[in-house]
Amino acid sequence: MQDMEQRVQAYWTKRARDFSTVRRNELHNDAMGRRWLTEMQRYLPQGKTLDILDVGTGTGYFAILLAREGHRLTGIDLTPAMIAEAEATAAAMDVPARFLVMDAMETAFADASFDVIVTRNLTWTLPDTEQAYREWRRLLRPGGVLLNFDANYGDNVRHQRQKDSYIPATEVYGHCGITPELERENAAITLAMPISRQARPQWDMALLPRCGFSRCGCDENAGRRILGDLDLADAPLFLITARR
Repeated sequence: MQDMEQRVQAYWTKRARDFSTVRRNELHNDAMGRRWLTEMQRYLPQGKTLDILDVGTGTGYFAILLAREGHRLTGIDLTPAMIAEAEATAAAMDVPARFLVMDAMETAFADASFDVIVTRNLTWTLPDTEQAYREWRRLLRPGGVLLNFDANYGDNVRHQRQKDSYIPATEVYGHCGITPELERENAAITLAMPISRQARPQWDMALLPRCGFSRCGCDENAGRRILGDLDLADAPLFLITARR
């Protein structure tokens, strides 16, 4: 498992700067930001400042988006280069958020540290998703909520009908800087992950109660509402919700 984590970290180290460009484009697109917030606010407790953990924060998109709403944000990522980009972006936008290099499957936080955990496009990169789900439940306060935006990217790689690299870098959701070598490495990592052999999100929905979560739900139309035509045909974005 450690070898796979190192491989994932090496891949995202190469992608960090270009990926930061992608997410900065998103942060400057107010309409897309409002769509993300609309989806998340359906599930967030209202009328209070929340302690929120953005797991697999990457270059900090969710953390910055939610910190601008007045919440206390911590973003963690396995890749130091991603955290450096997140810190730079938050500083440039004068947004208060804390960013730490940390393993999503085994964090250093105390029990019941957060009201909400959000994550985007992370679980497909984890060698042990069950361990991650159990860890995230540990971190949530009673009644706390998990919001997991993800997709079955294994299907996308297997079908190869649509690729992010075909979208121009100038587009808000474009993945600039992907070379053929990086594209092959992405596909290899995706298919090597055990989760890519599962039928998702049904598999997640069966796993979450075994990890101690309750009130689990899944919205398979979230990607279409947020991303529109940019949602991948073979790997549409879904939103998994669960409570401690």
